[in-house]
Amino acid sequence: MSGRLNAKRLNRDCDCSMTDLVALRREVGIHETHPHLFSEAPVFLEETHAEGMRRIVEAVERITRLPAYQRMALANAPAIAQIDMGNTGVFMGFDFHSAAEGPRLIEINTNAGGAFLNVAAAGALRSCCPPADKLLSKRPGVTELEAGIHSMFAAEWAAAGQRRELRTVAIIDETPREQFLYPEFRLAQSLLEARGIAVHIGDPRELTIDGDRLLLRGHAVDLVYNRLTDFYFESASSSILRAAYGRRLAVVTPGPRAHALYADKRNLAILSDGAELRRLGAVDEDVEVLVQGVPRAREVMGDEAEWWHDRKRWFFKPRTGFGSRGAYRGDKLTRRVFADVVAGEYMAQEFTPPGERVRSAADGRQVFKVDIRCYTFRGQVQQMTARLYQGQTTNFRTAGGGFAPVFVIGGE
Repeated sequence: MSGRLNAKRLNRDCDCSMTDLVALRREVGIHETHPHLFSEAPVFLEETHAEGMRRIVEAVERITRLPAYQRMALANAPAIAQIDMGNTGVFMGFDFHSAAEGPRLIEINTNAGGAFLNVAAAGALRSCCPPADKLLSKRPGVTELEAGIHSMFAAEWAAAGQRRELRTVAIIDETPREQFLYPEFRLAQSLLEARGIAVHIGDPRELTIDGDRLLLRGHAVDLVYNRLTDFYFESASSSILRAAYGRRLAVVTPGPRAHALYADKRNLAILSDGAELRRLGAVDEDVEVLVQGVPRAREVMGDEAEWWHDRKRWFFKPRTGFGSRGAYRGDKLTRRVFADVVAGEYMAQEFTPPGERVRSAADGRQVFKVDIRCYTFRGQVQQMTARLYQGQTTNFRTAGGGFAPVFVIGGE
């Protein structure tokens, strides 16, 4: 890495390897099981793009507080999402593609995974060359990141009206030991327990209610760190959690209301529609930021022939999907799959290609696609990471791909 720092050029030409993968895999406990979870390659981002992402996050946060927006978003959600506990949800995930003219918001997730993993990865960054070392010195360190996470959980606890200190957290997911990101649950447990909070990891079917207490395997639970993709607690396995939430027996973060306000993909149609935003009471500055930064989105309904003719402009994703399941680029669709898309509950979003990261390899130059994830809390970006992949969507199956550190260029 030499000469004037420029993100586009560095992403094309820089072959620095700044993550000690051996040490990181050993620390996380994934030496054999998750070979493509982390990339050793850094990703570079212009400060103007990083600032653009922050502005989009802040604008979305202000929109979600508008009473008219809340009425519209919650009208599409089940009754459980109408419950307002006061807290907003930990680890909101805003996923971006960085286009030439600026960032584009592709999706919002309420239980975005990877934040604890990326804290661990921050501790495995190593010296490479003087320009890279200068960028490295500007990144927040592990201690700062960990303190921010602990403060976020404490803030969620207090926002729900709790006055005493947070004592116990339950990390809840279906068969957690079988989850791909189970190593992250262990990292979360270690981080919070080091700060005096007892943490238990479990399946929602292990929850019970004893009087006015929620228990996990007999342990009283103050706060549930919710990693379920059953966003509205509708399955039979979530019945106890649903009952506890309705009775306010524990603070749940993120909860159903957060999913309805932020992550329901129908909201992308609102956030990309300037006229609708103004009708809901948004200020002109926020309208301008969102119309520029959120690709236009529509529900897939109407004339099938028209959608087929226009399909190459769109990226199709299930309205209630997650983790890229069932998502398709329009130009890759076959007629058979397209029939399923128009018959199901799908959203279409104007296609914005991901960024690129090029790396040298033994058999030539490898091109990876890049998206940027901002982990946010109450409209503020706490962490920023990249995901490198090949194929249609992020997959953590690409050799050389995975979570990658982001280095912001400029802004000095």
